[in-house]
Amino acid sequence: MEDQEKVIQIAGSITVDELANELGLSVTSLIGELFKQGIVATINQRLDFDTASLIIEELGISGVKIEKKNTATKTSDIRHELSDHAVERPPVVAVMGHVDHGKTTLLDTLLNKKTVEAEAGGITQHISAYQLEHEGRKITFLDTPGHEAFAAIRQHGAMLTDIVVIVVAADDGVKPQTVEAIKFAQSANAKIIVAINKIDREGADIPRTMADLSQHGLQPEEWGGDITMVPISAKMNQNLDKLLDMILLTADLEELKADVDIPAEGLVIESHMEVGKGSVVNLLVTGGELKTGEFIVAGSAYAKVRTMADFRGKPKGKATPSTPVTITGFKELPNFGDRFIECPDEKTARKQALLNAQGESDALASSNVTSGDLLRMMNVADNSKMFNVIIKGDVLGSVTSVVDSLKMIDTHGEVTLNIVSTGVGDITENDVYMAAGDNTVIYGFNVSVPTNISKMAARDGVSIRNYKVIYELLDDAKSSMEDLLDAETVEEEVGEMKIKGVFRTERTSIIAGGEVLTGKAAATIPSPTGAGVDLPVYGRVYRNKELIGEVQVDSVQKEKIAVNELVAGETGGIAFKLDKKVVIELDDRVKFFTRELRKKKL
Repeated sequence: MEDQEKVIQIAGSITVDELANELGLSVTSLIGELFKQGIVATINQRLDFDTASLIIEELGISGVKIEKKNTATKTSDIRHELSDHAVERPPVVAVMGHVDHGKTTLLDTLLNKKTVEAEAGGITQHISAYQLEHEGRKITFLDTPGHEAFAAIRQHGAMLTDIVVIVVAADDGVKPQTVEAIKFAQSANAKIIVAINKIDREGADIPRTMADLSQHGLQPEEWGGDITMVPISAKMNQNLDKLLDMILLTADLEELKADVDIPAEGLVIESHMEVGKGSVVNLLVTGGELKTGEFIVAGSAYAKVRTMADFRGKPKGKATPSTPVTITGFKELPNFGDRFIECPDEKTARKQALLNAQGESDALASSNVTSGDLLRMMNVADNSKMFNVIIKGDVLGSVTSVVDSLKMIDTHGEVTLNIVSTGVGDITENDVYMAAGDNTVIYGFNVSVPTNISKMAARDGVSIRNYKVIYELLDDAKSSMEDLLDAETVEEEVGEMKIKGVFRTERTSIIAGGEVLTGKAAATIPSPTGAGVDLPVYGRVYRNKELIGEVQVDSVQKEKIAVNELVAGETGGIAFKLDKKVVIELDDRVKFFTRELRKKKL
């Protein structure tokens, strides 16, 4: 190495070969050093910035400085500062809260729609965007999922919005997802309005609900706080006009504005594939005016807007700020939550998409070996079992939620979740090919399984499990991972007896009498798991706290009559079976227990 300081710039990741060349080392030497750190790497393996820094430090190489190299500007990093010509725009309102507290029913009533019945399990599974008029002014609504598995989608919903309406059932009060929604809204710096729903129900208690909310930092205006709370009944259409008035009043106070004379920009709310249409993408325009025929870029995907429609499917020629639209024309599906921006022509759009893709590639490649993997690679148990899954969903947001939720299943390091691939759309031949011969389960969420694919999977021994409700999918995955866990021996205490007499001692049996101090004494008891199996009862013999040996209860008598059990306070005789010689004496204590081989639970 040269004496002067050498600077190594890394854009996001660097291959082992490139790092070796930069350090003036042979690739073999560097791979050897990586191996000492617990990383089994190949010549083309990519290392992230932190890992490369750590390796240089461990090697003790002086005169080398490592810096992060700036990559191309991504569209997701672009933010537009308002100009003096900005105009008023409609508020964007996210409706959030606990599952089954009436979020979707509220929107159905406002929009005269009927979507609750169509949702599997009555749970919103995606972000849906709508727009209505009240007092001649438009309001954009986002309906976010309520089930715990959709935390990622709900968080994006909060980040997209100006105002968050938190729906709380007056007969059920504050629940975990209510608290989560409050945190999301606060972290997004959105204004909060509370809709206390289901006031028509028996058991509705508005003051109690307000008190519960105040415990989580939402003080009602009536109590000197700054949070507007509107009691409503979405089902009975009660007080909904007042709720809309409060939304518009809050919007006026916020002075919501946007520029329209700039290139169109906004966010991807959702994206999926449709037969005959290709990629169908829901967008929320946040600035400029999006028109059909224009080119836009979202992440590594770009499109010429072929068709545009509002939330009812009615064609639109252009979309102004705060307007949700559904478009077609993307070459590939953009990611859920990506920011989009208009480009002047296809060449510019394609170039920007490639630059964005390069940035994403660096980020993904760096995940090959990260600094966080150092400890993980060194500590993964050799006997850890692998649960391989392929996930296909109807939209990208759902796939994200399924993946995030699966990763949260804690197996205490005994089962490793390996996501082979993910994708949007129906299950295909390629999915079955990838799953074949590797004990891989294909999970479908709100997708179809064509008949020929089902036959192919059955022929190849591939398991396809299709669900419409996310928590049913997660329960199945959890059960499957439990099946991979090794069984464990579980002992349960039964009781304790003090020996008061020894009547006969033989090589394989002992008959003794005594008093049951705690619990009971029996030859068998039903399994606590409810499996309908009777378990044999064993006993450990102690003399002055010293373990003498182990016996098994063969039979129990009370006053020379055979009985099923003796309970605390009763005296009787017990016949013990012996596997090896054990001597029982007066005043010994026998602690009874069962021993059962059980499958572990997560």
